[in-house]
This record gives sequence, C-alpha cells and structure tokens, in this order.
Amino acid sequence: MSSIPNTLKYASSHEWARDEGNGIYTVGITEHAQGLLGDMVFVELPDVGDSVTQGDDCAVAESVKAASDIYAPLSGEIVEVNEALADSPELVNSSPYEDGWMFKIKVSDTAELSALLDAAGYKNSIDE
Repeated sequence: MSSIPNTLKYASSHEWARDEGNGIYTVGITEHAQGLLGDMVFVELPDVGDSVTQGDDCAVAESVKAASDIYAPLSGEIVEVNEALADSPELVNSSPYEDGWMFKIKVSDTAELSALLDAAGYKNSIDE
C-alpha cells in the first residue's frame, strides 16, 4: 500500500502540494504515481520565474516505462526547482515526499486549494 501523508494536498493527477508558509507550496508526485511509472531516468522541470496555471502540464517525468506530464496542482510562479533531480532523478522513486520534490510555487490564488484532495480523498481516487 502506498504511503499517503495526511499533511499534504493532492491533485487527482497524482501531484502533491505541501504548504511551506508565505504562499509557497512544494510540489512533487505521489508514491503511487512513481510506482506506476517505474524507475526514473530523467526529470524535466519548469524554469524559475515561469508562471503556471492549475491543471496545466509544467514538467515531465521520464521513466524506463514511459514519459509522463506533471501538472501544476496550483496556479502561480515557480520560485525554486529541485536541482538534485538533474543528477539523481531516482530520488523521485526513493523519496517522493522529501528529497524527490520537483518544484516550489508561489501561489497566486489560494482559493484553488479547495479543488485539491485530502489524503482520504486521494486514497479513494486511486482505489477506484
């Protein structure tokens, strides 16, 4: 069974968002998603300064099985990317909620948080 931390918000497209305070959210993909994708070989991240819109693709995770778009769970500006993934994309597999985070976003509309799922809602969505 995949780990689904209660402290995060989830998009039905398998991204998670963690509130870091001051309107900044760290974003990555869930343990469930990385398990479906398999061993990561490359992660293409957005550029710092990019503006993203909730639901739009903004990154790509390439695994031995497939390439998969990563969608912005919230709208805003990319303020940081996880540079470690350039040399170690497998961090997405080994530590999806910690070292394998993808980018940080300065959220432009906190009302969008209501569209995200809590842990129980995300678990229900992947159990269906």
